[in-house]
Amino acid sequence: MGAAPKIIMVGSEAGCEANMHLTTRRALAISTFMAIFQSIKLWASRIKRDAVTLWFAYRHPGTPWFAKALAAFVVAYALSPIDLIPDFIPVLGYVDDALLLPALIWLNIRLIPAAVLDECRAQADKWMKEQGSKPRSIAGAVIIVGIWVGVSVALWAWFNRHG
Repeated sequence: MGAAPKIIMVGSEAGCEANMHLTTRRALAISTFMAIFQSIKLWASRIKRDAVTLWFAYRHPGTPWFAKALAAFVVAYALSPIDLIPDFIPVLGYVDDALLLPALIWLNIRLIPAAVLDECRAQADKWMKEQGSKPRSIAGAVIIVGIWVGVSVALWAWFNRHG
């Protein structure tokens, strides 16, 4: 038997195949983007849940004192309605939300014993399902405002001395 006949596409048939490849690549790019978006969304929901977990861990008697001390700061900051670095400041405004806060939550979670962490995560999941959102921390807002006032006073004093 001879070799299989070679199919040569001309004109619109060749263009149609090229369009199919382009459409396939676009679909792949869109599905990749959606997968990345879903993983970021899942990561963000875990960060929110872990902030609430730390809120419960701070009050748990089985949490070591050093983890409670860090949790007090992290929870006050994470649940504060006011950011330390306002989001309207280009780039820096999102550094605390994207890097600093997740790093502090990650570190704090590692300092809590596994049994306590499991119990607090269960409480946090229950809270999130019942309340639909994370709690707000008035103390956190007061601390953030205090830091802003302290930094402002320190800068004012420094500029008056060196100005």
